[in-house]
Amino acid sequence: MIGALKDIGRRGLFMFDPETAHGMSIAALKSGLVPACRTRSDPRLRQTVAGLDFENPLGMAAGYDKNAEVPEALLRLGFGFTEIGTVTPKAQAGNPRPRIFRLVEDDGVINRLGFNNEGHEAAFRRLSSIRGKGIIGVNIGANKDSTDRVSDYVTGIRRFYSVARYFTANISSPNTPGLRDLQARESLAALLSAVLAARDEEAAKAGRKIPVFLKIAPDLTEEGMDDIAAEALAHDLDGLIVSNTTLSRDGLKDQRQAKEAGGLSGKPVFAKSTTVLAKMRRRVGPAMPIIGVGGVSSAETALEKIRAGADLVQLYSCMVYEGPGLPGKIVAGLSTLLDRERVNSIRDLRDTKLDYWADRPI
Repeated sequence: MIGALKDIGRRGLFMFDPETAHGMSIAALKSGLVPACRTRSDPRLRQTVAGLDFENPLGMAAGYDKNAEVPEALLRLGFGFTEIGTVTPKAQAGNPRPRIFRLVEDDGVINRLGFNNEGHEAAFRRLSSIRGKGIIGVNIGANKDSTDRVSDYVTGIRRFYSVARYFTANISSPNTPGLRDLQARESLAALLSAVLAARDEEAAKAGRKIPVFLKIAPDLTEEGMDDIAAEALAHDLDGLIVSNTTLSRDGLKDQRQAKEAGGLSGKPVFAKSTTVLAKMRRRVGPAMPIIGVGGVSSAETALEKIRAGADLVQLYSCMVYEGPGLPGKIVAGLSTLLDRERVNSIRDLRDTKLDYWADRPI
């Protein structure tokens, strides 16, 4: 039944351009047309990361639910957590259309959206109305025309402190000119100092400390990874998300779409993002939480991220090809893989292939 719905849904949505199809999928989730997934609760998949208790390690990455329209509906698909955004202080239209491109032969997506979103107030209003206890993170960014990008991130921390379960500072999108410059060591030190100071001030007022993650790009040199790891450790950052989309076009079959500008996601980025994940795990040590993103399309690829050093994993682009049944399928598949491995917790498998992935060239 799920397979038939997947095929029908894919054929229907692929009749439309990607951005229209995305809007239709949001509308379907809002309306309840997409059935909830009733996955079997498996205590072996539960773990506490950055002080948060996750039912399972699979999350929806930022980029899908930019304006916090359907976070609870996404959780009902089987995700253990979801991340809204990227949200910027002011609403902005993003880059001109077309700006999303399917690479069907590669199961990949190129986007150059440019942080299109309705701004802080619209997302805050929606999140404030939620009464459930699911883990919803808030991914914050800077406006394209901002004259003080660090201040935009601080504003995000302060605005969403009462409704976020965790924050992600997104400095790794390739579609906002100059944003990735914040990954340079001096700029990153200034950003982390300001963001974490704002978090600590809000924590003192609220009586609870919300973890802050930093989302980085896969297009880093070894020296760049050294700098990010050093600053993350020096500032006692709560965790990393590895990684965002890539500018690389290596190995793509669809050479026509590959010429489009923007960040590439989906199956083609699995190896690159997993390699950077493992290299960052080696640099930051075993204690710092890491969320692995990029090319997760199955229980096997999700577990491989964990073996490479991730505590949790996220997906987005592969749902374009696999449909809304994918999260439930992955969560059930992880339980089957744990049966095969005969372990009591998925955490027991973390880092078991760290050296294999960390020793690969970028």
